[in-house]
Amino acid sequence: MTETLSSKIVYTGQQRIAELAQRAPQMGLTSLNHFLGRSWFYEAFLATRRNGAVGVDGQTWAEYSTNLQTNLQSLEDRAKSGTYRAPPVRRVRIPKGTGNETRPIGIPTVEDKVLQRAVVMALEPIYEQDFLDCSYGFRPGRSAHQALEALWKQLMAIGGGWVVEMDIRKFFDTLDHAQLRALLRHRVRDGVLLRLISKWLHAGVLEDGCLSYPEEGTPQGGVISPLLANVYLHYVLDVWFEQEVKPRLKGRAFLIRYADDFVMGFACEEDARRVLEVLPKRFGKYGLTLHPDKTRLVAFQRPRASSSSKVQGSEPPGSFDFLGLMHHWGVSRRGQWVVQRRTSRSRFQRALLRMADWCRRHCHLSVAEQQRTLGQKLRGHFAYYGITGNMDALQRFRNHVLGIWRKWLGRRRRGGTLSWSRFWDLLKRFPLPTARVVHSVYGGAAKA
Repeated sequence: MTETLSSKIVYTGQQRIAELAQRAPQMGLTSLNHFLGRSWFYEAFLATRRNGAVGVDGQTWAEYSTNLQTNLQSLEDRAKSGTYRAPPVRRVRIPKGTGNETRPIGIPTVEDKVLQRAVVMALEPIYEQDFLDCSYGFRPGRSAHQALEALWKQLMAIGGGWVVEMDIRKFFDTLDHAQLRALLRHRVRDGVLLRLISKWLHAGVLEDGCLSYPEEGTPQGGVISPLLANVYLHYVLDVWFEQEVKPRLKGRAFLIRYADDFVMGFACEEDARRVLEVLPKRFGKYGLTLHPDKTRLVAFQRPRASSSSKVQGSEPPGSFDFLGLMHHWGVSRRGQWVVQRRTSRSRFQRALLRMADWCRRHCHLSVAEQQRTLGQKLRGHFAYYGITGNMDALQRFRNHVLGIWRKWLGRRRRGGTLSWSRFWDLLKRFPLPTARVVHSVYGGAAKA
């Protein structure tokens, strides 16, 4: 079967699932697993990262592909017959960026990734009919920058108002299995898919040679975990806020959610305080807790000023972080108050530490190789943080990176230092990208 033919079969199947879900928004779908044929598993395999980390069996994508058709046929048979056994996930921990905290990441085997991807491809068309416009994380065609743009427009529309900044404590680790299964059954009644999801929820976790079986949570890093998280918070937060909270408020309000990161905005302070008071009870009902130090109410009203001189002399208003950017009020070039964004302090420092660590570990490479990789890293940084109003932070970041690179290039020399004049000469031959705004509120990309 050719790649083009298989993709057409999968696309047609997903359209059919979406039509069924849209036609019956309150009904659970029972016959989904028959869509998962050989072409479905083939497309799921192609969507799996070729250079992804290996699971507990040590098998790579290339090794799995050597006998692909036989492997996929066996996987399909075991998945539909109920004999598939979910292998343990290999857990590693990465720095979280806040103190000594780490984030646990679960790495499934290649075969498990393929099967999880196949199930996601079947469930995604259903929930894309149900998910609300306020959710953006891990959804097709909805990016972090779209969430930031929506937040900017909402804040400007209500003049800032009052913002409830929240953080769910260890969301992926504390997700309640029984609650999740009950929420899934609202829309999915297919026994094959529900059985597979249950197996993944109860799969063991291998960390430092020790195998454990957590009774709650879903591993971050699993292919299906983001979708399960979105389903959980869709019912726990999004639908509740839209259908039960907003009708009881006095003023305008909005919710912007990206996976488990979200903020709420209110035009009325009384509304904000009432919702903030009931939020712990709502989340506690579903086994979740809010982080007491990272959940707060921010007075974010547009500052008042009768003249431009008063504007310039006013104290900056409150601020909050969301998706790696600090949001605050600032003065535009026209002398008007606007919501501005700049790289949050924690993300700025974390990115610099990673740059310094890379330069330290790779200072033995040739200058050309270092320039190529550093250029890629800088372009990636600008691609995310290159937002209108954040140019100063982008330039400061690049300047710091130049200083770090100069420091470690100097360690290759006998004296251990490299003068700035020699470094500037070297940059003429091996330049690094300049800071640029990629995401402009005025439309299109603007170059620095």
